[in-house]
Order: sequence, then structure tokens, then C-alpha cells
Amino acid sequence: MNTKIEVKKPGEKELNDLGIKSWPIWEKEVSSFNWFYDEKETCYFLEGEVTVELVDKSSVKIAKGDLVVFPKGLKCKWNIQRKVKKHYKFGA
Repeated sequence: MNTKIEVKKPGEKELNDLGIKSWPIWEKEVSSFNWFYDEKETCYFLEGEVTVELVDKSSVKIAKGDLVVFPKGLKCKWNIQRKVKKHYKFGA
């Protein structure tokens, strides 16, 4: 099973091609919580700073301007250091 989180800094063209501005927005204050992805999620961070801890004890840092893909089946812990605001889309 793929448990790799993909993180990249997309350009305006990629954001427009994906239609990100039409995706819903999710916001969350500074906090920590466990999460399980029962389907793939793609999201674009408008604000915030997060460290996502994986079950193998590795971690991924995510911040404003990052386009992130969380694979289906991923178990992790979110540690939000700065309030998050992100566009998101579940599925393919």
C-alpha cells in the first residue's frame, strides 16, 4: 500500500488546470489529531503550517502554497502549528 504523501509547489497554470478555486475550503485551528484517509485527498494550502506524522515515525512538513496528495489508506497524526485553510478534493 502506498503511504507516501506527495508535496509540491504548483504554478498558477497547474492550479487553474486542476480547478482548485472551485474546491471546498476546510479550516482548522492549532491542534493535534489522528486521521485515517479512507480515500485519496488532494489539497492546496492557502494558509497554515502542519507536520504530519506517519506510523513509521517519519514526518512531512506542509505549509502555505503546497499542493499535497494524501493516499487512500494512510494513517497519520496531524500537528497543526499555524491555523490551516486549504482547498480540498476527495477521490481520483
